Amino acid sequence: MKRFEHALEMFMFNSRWLLVPFYLGLVGGIVLLLIKFVKAFVDASSIVLYGEGGQALLGILTLVDITLVANLLIIIIFAGYENFVSKIDTGDSEDRPSWMGHVTFSDLKLKLIGSIVAISGIELLKYFINVKVVTDHELAWAVGIHLTLVFSGVMFALMDRISGIKHSDGESKDKH
Repeated sequence: MKRFEHALEMFMFNSRWLLVPFYLGLVGGIVLLLIKFVKAFVDASSIVLYGEGGQALLGILTLVDITLVANLLIIIIFAGYENFVSKIDTGDSEDRPSWMGHVTFSDLKLKLIGSIVAISGIELLKYFINVKVVTDHELAWAVGIHLTLVFSGVMFALMDRISGIKHSDGESKDKH
């Protein structure tokens, strides 16, 4: 029976490799974002040269928005892979990001919601810049969604902090 249990546990442990296609798909998502970025860059270039100032700023904010989403995907790919599949062996590469290998699942959640709030903030800024063509209803929805995301981020951080305090208290009690 012990042999069966060990085989079952090894099977379940190795099933983590089923996540690899998901991470590869996210890498493909970055490629798609690169294509979208190039298109937005070409569009923004012509607007900066021939368009109005507000439109140029919207084009640049779109580039920032796409870049933030790509950065978010990198964080998810690296941290998710390292937390759930396997450590990434980069050798002694000086280019290895300092946060790699140190982002826990809890950190990943906070980075994720922080990035989503930043992206939402940029989208909201686009609404404010384009306020002449945006309806009050659309603006209200955008502000409401952004505030909901900000509130969610604060609640995530608060829950994480409370959870960390409880774990710290438990550890200190165990040590005494």
